[in-house]
Amino acid sequence: MPELTEQELWKAFQEGDEEAYTKLYRLYIKDMYRYGSSLVAASEAFVMDCIHDVFTEMWIKRERLSVPAHVKYYLLKALKTRILHLLERKERPFTPLSEIDLEMFDAEDFEILEELDMAASRQDKLTALISKLPQRQQEAIKLRFVENLNYSQIGDILEMNTQSAKNLVSRAVEKLRGWIVLTVIHFFNIFLG
Repeated sequence: MPELTEQELWKAFQEGDEEAYTKLYRLYIKDMYRYGSSLVAASEAFVMDCIHDVFTEMWIKRERLSVPAHVKYYLLKALKTRILHLLERKERPFTPLSEIDLEMFDAEDFEILEELDMAASRQDKLTALISKLPQRQQEAIKLRFVENLNYSQIGDILEMNTQSAKNLVSRAVEKLRGWIVLTVIHFFNIFLG
């Protein structure tokens, strides 16, 4: 039997095919968990509960749902909506991954350098830098480069127009570039000094 496209899987799930429903869940659970965890500092159980709520709601409303052009995009947006809804309902504050908003080449940048010195791998270093971005920029970077969404989809999830989404990603990338340049200069000075 040939492999079904995500739209064919979706249509089968809408017709009540539990195997297709399970396959959709398995295909996107990791992406949804990674994205949900990046949105809010909450327990693993909270994020998983939100994911399960999305899938439960999908099953209940399956016959009324339209077939999304991009299933992953649809699921990430549904998850964000669910998380924000629960946080507002419980009146819990939205806790960003990082509340630090440093200006480029500020004196505090040297704290970032110290953290980078302690990071073991390049991935750890990049993660440390990204965590220093404002929460909105962190989310935009993750949607663009981890979840591979286009700017229109990012804008829709972040409730902004496409150009604003491009600008947000661009500002985040520029800030990261600045920190990376500062890091290179710092290590070059250490090497020469």
